[in-house]
Amino acid sequence: MFEKIIGNNNIKNELIHTVELNKISHSYLFLGTAGIGKKEIAKEFAKMILCLNEKKYCNHCKSCIEFDSNNNPDFQMVEPDGNSIKIEQIRQMQRKIIEAPIISQNKVYIINDADLMTIEAQNCLLKTLEEPPEFVTIILIGSNENNFLSTIKSRCTIIKFQDIENSQIKDYLKSKYDIKVSDNLLEIFDGSIGKAEKLKDKQELYNSIIEIIENIENLDIIDLFKRADVIYKSQEEKNSILDAINTILFKMGKENIKYLNCINIVEDTKIRLNANGNYNMCIDNMLLKIWEEMH
Repeated sequence: MFEKIIGNNNIKNELIHTVELNKISHSYLFLGTAGIGKKEIAKEFAKMILCLNEKKYCNHCKSCIEFDSNNNPDFQMVEPDGNSIKIEQIRQMQRKIIEAPIISQNKVYIINDADLMTIEAQNCLLKTLEEPPEFVTIILIGSNENNFLSTIKSRCTIIKFQDIENSQIKDYLKSKYDIKVSDNLLEIFDGSIGKAEKLKDKQELYNSIIEIIENIENLDIIDLFKRADVIYKSQEEKNSILDAINTILFKMGKENIKYLNCINIVEDTKIRLNANGNYNMCIDNMLLKIWEEMH
């Protein structure tokens, strides 16, 4: 179990030990940065719970085989519907959750991106967390702990995941894709294998952004806008670009507090873009304000 998932070995061992001792909680909350393997570990944990073999990780029993083919009736994954998980999705889950298991002695429900549940959905889920069926385990997965009601958190066993080490991400990209990445680009991956997978083929773009921000103190405004042409041409990457800029600013802010002041400028740009602001105008305004802050 877990052999193909990088990082958080202490959590993997803890979950294996929990299953072996049959001390599985009825509800868990997996917290940590997006893209670090929470969902993959949750699925492997679910497979162990449902396994019919005494060792709980056989890969050969009816439960394991049907789990691997996404046909296990005792397992369900709830995903966001659009930008949120809605109350009706939780109600549908609750209607199924009371039914007895079909193959295993247990049932497992994973709510992925559970921090996107509406308040109404969370309040609805509370009823199940307070009195879950004896055979059910519910695993909530989220990146933003602040989005969860305190009443939800108090009823879950909270497991906090660590970011993946840069050296592990570097080795992963090398072994799987034969790709070498710079140390600066590793910082932008922010400890996330998911982000590394997404950005691995766009090294030229992100290396250019790193160079712009790192040298912004030495650029005149005309040169800045010329170099920033790569940003203007990459509107489809806007969210990742702004996150990358903030990562660079935070790193450089350890030496010069002015860079930390610029993070608010980027966050304001995110708000404007999410409110359907004109992309080029928002980037113009952001770069100008950052440049002014640094001069």
